[in-house]
Amino acid sequence: MKYVRGLTAGFAIIGSFALLSATADAQEVKQEGKAALGNAKVAPVTQQQLNSADKNAKDFLLTNGNYAQTRFYPAKQISRDNVKHLHVAWIFQTDVKESLETSPIVVDGVMFVTTSFSHVYALDAKTGQQLWHYNHKMGPITTFCCGPNNRGVQVLGDKVYLATLDSKLVALNAKNGEVVWRTDIADPELGYSETMAPTVIKDKVLIGTNGGEYGIRGFVRAYDANTGKQIWNFNTIPDSTVGVWATKDATGRDMHRDIQAEKDQLAKTGDPSAKLGGGVWQNPSVDLATNRIYFVVGNPSPDLDGSNRPGDNLYTNSLVSLDLDTGKYVCHFQYIAHDVWDLDAVSPTVLVDVKDKNGKTIPGVLHAGKTGHVYVHDRKDCSLIRFSEAMVPQENMWVLPTKDGARMLPGANGGVEWSPIATDPGQSLAYAINLHQPMTYHVENSPYPNGKLWLGGAFKVIPTETQSGNITAVNYDSGKIKWQVKTPEPMIGGILATAGGLVFTGESNGKFAAYDSSNGKELWSFRAGAGVNAPPSSYVVGNKQYVVVGAGGNVQVDSKRGNNIIAFSLD
Repeated sequence: MKYVRGLTAGFAIIGSFALLSATADAQEVKQEGKAALGNAKVAPVTQQQLNSADKNAKDFLLTNGNYAQTRFYPAKQISRDNVKHLHVAWIFQTDVKESLETSPIVVDGVMFVTTSFSHVYALDAKTGQQLWHYNHKMGPITTFCCGPNNRGVQVLGDKVYLATLDSKLVALNAKNGEVVWRTDIADPELGYSETMAPTVIKDKVLIGTNGGEYGIRGFVRAYDANTGKQIWNFNTIPDSTVGVWATKDATGRDMHRDIQAEKDQLAKTGDPSAKLGGGVWQNPSVDLATNRIYFVVGNPSPDLDGSNRPGDNLYTNSLVSLDLDTGKYVCHFQYIAHDVWDLDAVSPTVLVDVKDKNGKTIPGVLHAGKTGHVYVHDRKDCSLIRFSEAMVPQENMWVLPTKDGARMLPGANGGVEWSPIATDPGQSLAYAINLHQPMTYHVENSPYPNGKLWLGGAFKVIPTETQSGNITAVNYDSGKIKWQVKTPEPMIGGILATAGGLVFTGESNGKFAAYDSSNGKELWSFRAGAGVNAPPSSYVVGNKQYVVVGAGGNVQVDSKRGNNIIAFSLD
């Protein structure tokens, strides 16, 4: 039996939010590679199945339901009228009791889930019985921000694709969990890691990188799905990152930049592109009609100290679109130039038809920001059509961080954190879960620490102020909030909408609930015993619809840990 050493943790801020920097160091974690208890009788997944996943009322084939990432599930057996009868169908307990953010994938009655530290389980989706378990053999150094999370896998053909915490891309045999190939993505000693699920499309595996808090240079890449060889690379930090010296954010508010001081710094030290951060936390959406992908890029590095990174810091805090086949740049839109508040763009993009400024229906792309706005873009050129009413309190925007601390809302978590939104195109509604965590921002200049955490200060929760959350429905054709449900704790995890007129989401206190998608009325709830901070999925086996969610808590909001995958049905 082999072991990998566990965690030496350094907390960068004070309060219930914890930004975790860790290296593999002393905890005993079994590293057997793969422990198969049986075979998964799963049919190969075709590209055509993935292309039409939005119409599939049986499986849940992609992380956010389909390539457009709408998180709208078309089955309606579980409805507003009968959801009160929903009960536990089965519970599976993983071997890892730590932050759980997996989005379960279901293929032909077989479910694939992941845990922190990059474990993968194949389960019988009807019974929860384990079919096989892949336990990734972690490298000697693993550096990561915000928890050792993994958000899931994707399946194409007879392979299951996984990105690992120590920055590797792995293809597994879907039937038994055996490794087919393994590829190094980047060097974890320099701060690179992977928590996102891969996106597989047209024999390409698309993956971004984490590490924006470590002085990396971010990227999105395509790898060959059959061999693991790199096909193309797009640097989310271009060689020239200066931009247009924007003084206002996407909503038109002044960000109090000292442009002359930045220009003077640029003349002294040059462009900061080599260590500017720009990680990509979540899957890109894929427009099959135009062969383009859309994703958002995270914060610049160091997070809070902008003194040594003059310019707009492109393409951090931006929506970016690329050509799928070549990885060539098509367009971008930057929400916050020269961000010094860690309000990076992290929640996945969503492709829906929207009304433009003249009321004409056009292909659009949505992004829910840490600022608390849902941004609505023209898919053609990335331009901003509108932004929603603020879903969370906004105060002192954009006050600059100080040594002693400056209070600004929203805090560094958001708004909408990495949590994927759901949509209901029939109602033109986007459903988002939000955090309200009052914080103070502190800046402190420090040199690049060679692959270690590089915040340039700290953001601190204010212990005397109340933290809370909400579930908000936004009409993306008008930007107006239709309904909002307040929650007692900050919301992080994800949400699912269904054709049964429901939205499902969980809270850090263990509550998992269903709401009427039209008005937000709570119709059912369940107490899971640990934080429900993962995106729900739904699927059908044997003519019975299930809803499934992970209940394992979360490092970032320090909710109660657990190790349960819980499936619900009507009988």
